[in-house]
Amino acid sequence: MYTDWEDLKKACFGCDKCQLAETRTNLVFGVGVNDAEVLFVGEGPGEQEDLSGEPFVGRAGQLLDKYLEAIGLSRKENIYIANMVKCRPPQNRDPKPEEQDVCINWLREQVRLLRPKIIVCLGRISAQRLISPNYKVTQEHGEFFEKNGVLMMGTFHPAALLRDPRRKPDALTDFLKLRDKINEVCEQTKLPY
Repeated sequence: MYTDWEDLKKACFGCDKCQLAETRTNLVFGVGVNDAEVLFVGEGPGEQEDLSGEPFVGRAGQLLDKYLEAIGLSRKENIYIANMVKCRPPQNRDPKPEEQDVCINWLREQVRLLRPKIIVCLGRISAQRLISPNYKVTQEHGEFFEKNGVLMMGTFHPAALLRDPRRKPDALTDFLKLRDKINEVCEQTKLPY
């Protein structure tokens, strides 16, 4: 267990516990405010994230930022964004279960230090790992589940929305539900209607 963000980050940057460490350009630890009440969790870094060392900076990240902005959230002001795995899987494939198993403790420590009230799973991979192994994003998106005192919601991964724009209205509805839930349960994050 780590006592502060800098110790955790330093240890994470030294990680070489799985084969993803061998091919990464940059480890993608996470970004945002260290006392955020809302944590977004994706599956793993893509090419642009691997190059920059920051999550969700490519086309999918730009789309995510638009959804965040639409409800008054910002990675610089009131949320934190991380991934299931901190290194890019080759060719942006899904992280393998064994890679997730090795990397999940870094995310657990981030959650422990943050103590978020809400975790938003971006896409199937994180929702199946954090909410339920049987989670179906197409059927359960926008629904809240409580686990260990934390509210969790799954929604579409922004990259999936770029591939299937017909789902964009569903994702916006999910973000509006998120805004309402934030205003209901968060103490320091209050969003405009």
